[in-house]
Amino acid sequence: MSFKGVEVMEEVMTDKQYYGILQMIGMILDGCKDLEEAKIKIEALREGKENK
Repeated sequence: MSFKGVEVMEEVMTDKQYYGILQMIGMILDGCKDLEEAKIKIEALREGKENK
C-alpha cells in the first residue's frame, strides 16, 4: 500500500493478540492506585520497547 509516494506497512492484529493486549492493560490498571500511576507504568513499558 502506498500513500502519496510513501510506502505504508499494514499490520493486521489477530483477535488473540488484541485480547492479550487488553488483558495486559487490565492487569496494569488493577495494580494502580490512580490513573496517573497507570499512565506512568504504560509509558515505562513503551520506553522499554523503544530502547530494545
